[in-house]
Amino acid sequence: MPQLDRTAIVCVSHISLSLAQTIASELLGEKKIFTIGLLPTEVSSAEVSTISSIADLVATSFSLFDAWIFIGAMGICVRSIAPYITDKHHDPAVVNVDSTGRYVVSVLSGHVGGANDLTCLVASAIGAEPVVTTQSDRIGLWALDTLANTYGWKAVSNTGDMNRPISLFVNGARTALILETAGRGEDELERTCPPHVHLYYRFEDVCQEDYDLLLVVSARYNESQLPMIAYYPPALVLGVGCRKQCASAGILAHIVSEIRRLGYAPEAVGGVSTIDIKANEPLIADIARSLGNQPLHIYTGEELQGVEVPNPSDKVFAVTGSYGVAEASARKAAGMGPVVIEKQKGQLSEGNDFTFSVAQTADSVRAGHIEIVGAGPGDPDLVSVRGRQFLEKADLILYAGSLVPRELTACAKAGATVRSSAAMNLEEQFELMADFYRRGKLVVRLHTGDPCIYGAIQEQMALFDHYGMRYHITPGISSFQAAAAALRSQFTIPERTQTIILTRGEGRTPMPEREKLHLLAQSQSTMCIFLSAAIVDDVQRELLVHYPPETPVAACYRLTWPDEKIFRGTLAHLSEIVKENNLTLTTMIVVGEAIDNREGLSRLYADEFKHLFRT
Repeated sequence: MPQLDRTAIVCVSHISLSLAQTIASELLGEKKIFTIGLLPTEVSSAEVSTISSIADLVATSFSLFDAWIFIGAMGICVRSIAPYITDKHHDPAVVNVDSTGRYVVSVLSGHVGGANDLTCLVASAIGAEPVVTTQSDRIGLWALDTLANTYGWKAVSNTGDMNRPISLFVNGARTALILETAGRGEDELERTCPPHVHLYYRFEDVCQEDYDLLLVVSARYNESQLPMIAYYPPALVLGVGCRKQCASAGILAHIVSEIRRLGYAPEAVGGVSTIDIKANEPLIADIARSLGNQPLHIYTGEELQGVEVPNPSDKVFAVTGSYGVAEASARKAAGMGPVVIEKQKGQLSEGNDFTFSVAQTADSVRAGHIEIVGAGPGDPDLVSVRGRQFLEKADLILYAGSLVPRELTACAKAGATVRSSAAMNLEEQFELMADFYRRGKLVVRLHTGDPCIYGAIQEQMALFDHYGMRYHITPGISSFQAAAAALRSQFTIPERTQTIILTRGEGRTPMPEREKLHLLAQSQSTMCIFLSAAIVDDVQRELLVHYPPETPVAACYRLTWPDEKIFRGTLAHLSEIVKENNLTLTTMIVVGEAIDNREGLSRLYADEFKHLFRT
């Protein structure tokens, strides 16, 4: 939804003021409530402004607000705004709520102005039914005119405006979606692709005679005789070098023309880069400003020295300490992504030499990818939405054997390879993942809980880094969080314990001296101990150095799995609890007075203590 900084709420009758105040409390930005006539005694004039005429208010203020919410009859709303409507690119969002709060209707500027989203927001705030009549919303299709705004892209239609492509799309015309870049928006389009849309990853793979409409997400400049909307993510970085006090005249136009001639889209430039000794050159600032105030990335020669470039120059190195300026700075700003336009030299007038290069951001390159996904504590329903989406589209799922239920992989797509890593050493795991990665496939490495907490992913990431492989981590619910939920306990108690310690006992892997359990126990915080059931005697002995014997403990076995078991007791009997119940390595030990505690009041709810977290 577009950012709505100023919203006017107009009540036809003061009877609806409480409804207006409820709506206002759920909106961000500045809100003003207006009503006709005298205010009830219980309503402050500081909260509500009185007006003599709705028509006069709209006449003087229609363009001053980003959104209007009318509460009353639809006819009053429509007659009030009708004389001032221009077009969807300039009109504010207009929503109408009936006086009983039963229906919320999107009236004007549904997509571009944000009225459709505002309608749903208001309806959810007051428990009403949203009424949205825009065809794409009603049949669950993408809003082509707001996709760019949603994902931070730029959009260009070769038909002059969006109306013809939108009409073709919502009426089910044969559509090709070409995703040449990678990113959050591209993933969402791929996941929600309608039946009449066919998916491609390269523009040249599309037989255009088979389609009526093209939707292209790319950093490249593509042309077609078919109606086409090109969406440009900020996937390119423009690196620039120049002679001292280089005159700017004509240079940006030349660079833009050359970028397009060389097959890329200037609209996809999302940043400008150079070296620090050129940071104050007028040309650099002019280019960044003229391209839409793009971020300017400035690097020292030392920072650029290790960046590999296609055209290294000893002469440039002697002056700057880097083997290139345009290429090196572009790659650095692009997260070491590839150079897609090598260094180009230019001189439009005597003494005004310049160079430029373009790199594509590493995370926008459509290539092999490894996603390390946190599986959560065990229950397949507790994997994150993002994690499940990766599992559904992965080409290889490599899951952590006995620690992750195979049921979590049941959503794998047809033809996906699903393997357990339990019998593999690190080298075998890496080779399997690398094989799929080199073929441009999506690999999911599925780890128990949250992979960043005792997940043993550091060694894998070291290999990924060494070989320059792209990867990312999707967090998961850790077993200590599952323990808190299963115990129905808040692990922090106001004024008693505000710290949670995640640790383990000293087994085969030595603990740092400063992190010995008996030292951590000094604070008597809530302690969650991983991987320590087999050494419970040592754990108990160290904890008793500072925790009282009567301190509550819980041994939580296979949390959220079908055979979950939880055993409560006191620290004095911890070893006995673990041994008598034959608890093994999938056991979380929780220690502290927070277990089952119901005492202590948070200041969050104090009447005199209002702050950001209650707004």
